Formats: sequence, C-alpha cells, structure tokens
Amino acid sequence: MSITSAQTKFNRRNDHCTEAAPNGSRRRRAVFTLSMLGCCLFSVIALSGCAHTPPDDPADPLEGINRPVFAFNQKVNRHVIEPVARGYVRAVPQTARNGISNFFSNLFYPKVIVNDLLQAKFLQSLSDLGRFLLNSSAGLGGLMDVATRAGLPEHNEDFGQTLGYWGIGPGWYLVIPFLGPMDNRDAIGFAGDYFANPLTYVRSQYDGYVIGVTALYYVDLTSTTLLDYQNLIDAQVDPYVFVRTAYLQRRQALVYDGHPPVRTLELPDSADESDEAPGPDKPAESGTAGQPAAPASVKPPPRP
Repeated sequence: MSITSAQTKFNRRNDHCTEAAPNGSRRRRAVFTLSMLGCCLFSVIALSGCAHTPPDDPADPLEGINRPVFAFNQKVNRHVIEPVARGYVRAVPQTARNGISNFFSNLFYPKVIVNDLLQAKFLQSLSDLGRFLLNSSAGLGGLMDVATRAGLPEHNEDFGQTLGYWGIGPGWYLVIPFLGPMDNRDAIGFAGDYFANPLTYVRSQYDGYVIGVTALYYVDLTSTTLLDYQNLIDAQVDPYVFVRTAYLQRRQALVYDGHPPVRTLELPDSADESDEAPGPDKPAESGTAGQPAAPASVKPPPRP
C-alpha cells in the first residue's frame, strides 16, 4: 500500500469521526430532552393529587432530612458563596452590576412570556413580549431597562406557577443541596423551565461559555439577595421554620398574583345545652332556679 493511499484512508476516517461527533452530541441531547419530558409528565401526574397545604402548616414529612441539608446549605452560603458575593460587590461598580442584572433579567425573560401563554394570560404575554423586544433593542441587549420607563412592567412567571395556576398543589416541602428550599411542584417547574432557557439551545461546543455565563448569573443574583438574607437568618430562633414559611408564602403569593385566598378559621361549635351554665331561665340540674346545683358527694340541706 502506498503512503498516499494510506493517508487518504486516514483522512476519510478522520472526516467520518468529525461528522459523527456532532451527530452523537445531538443524539445525546435529544435523549436527555425526551427523558426530561418523560420525568416532567410522570411528576405532573403524580402531583395532580397533592393537597393544598397552607404555608403555616405545610406537608414536611422529610423534615428529618431537610434540616441537615438546610444546615449544609447555610455553611456553603456563609463560607463559600457569601465571600464570593462580597468580593463581586467590592470589585464591580454599582452601575456595572445594574447593567449585568438587567442583561440577565432580559436574557431569561422568554421564560416569562412562555408561562404567560400557558396560563392563558394573553394580554400580559403581549406586554411582556413588547418589554423583551424593547429592552433587547433600545436597551442595548437588555443592559438598560427602558421598558419599565415606557410603561411595560416586569412580571414574574415560571412553570411552577403555571402548575399551581391549573390547580396542582405544592406537595412536600424539600431542601435541595446548593439550590435551597423547594417543593414538589416547583421541582417539576424547575425542570420545565429548562426548556424555556435560551442557554439550553446553545451548541455543545460552547458549553464552556454557557457555564461561565451561568456562574456569573448566580454570583450576580446572590450579591443582591444573600447579604440581607444572612442578616435576617441570624436573628431567627428557628431559621429552618422561618425560611420554610417565608418560601411557601412567597410562592403562594406568586401563584395567585399577589392575591392568595383568604384562609378562614373554623370556630368550634357552641357547647351543648347540657354543658352551659344554668341561667335565670334555665333551672339547674339539682336545686331550685337561680341556685347552683349541689355537688354529687354532698347532700343538700333539708328545706324548712
């Protein structure tokens, strides 16, 4: 075999491998997508029977597991995430941080538009679509929030809220390592929002950039919330119960667009007539009207 023919075969084999790699990546992504869809469908069916528990009396059968995970997350926040957030605040000027926050808010805003449509909020979806287009163009890719000044307010919608909108209860309260508090419904919603995330559809050869952008997003998000959160947590007698109640109340308010149903307290029925104290119109069980009944162990004095 000549050197030329051997080199030709090697080049063909190399070209075949180069073409097969993207196909294999697409195939793996398709399998992952179908798996996510299957898990979401199964979980939605399982959650359809979940009861609607109030935030102050939640379904928390996994509290024995949730509390250690909560303590672990607190240590990660205090010793890893909080120092990074403080360094980010010191290193990046306030104006630049505002632009970064606006950029990420606009980047992930299609999720809001999709869930507007899934909740049949068609007028709100038109408003949110206009907001996204205006900030993406006149706002320089979302760095400036010109839509709010133009009368197009920002909304907060996600797939977990969509499930709640159509009557699916929150299910059990969960604490996920690194992610924090969640419930069954929002766990499924978190997976559903994966498909509304624009970064999901970035080609696999840019995964490094996707990871970097995602890391910057969480650092920026943490810098605006974690520092106040830690000060608030340190003042609580039972931080676990405080975070659980606050999280479930906020999620309930988001599902009902700030107008959760008023919970009525059922008062116990009035006591039976036999348990009521004798009054002037009701004689006592023993003795005359207006006189208290004598104890069972003491005989009443003879009447004159």
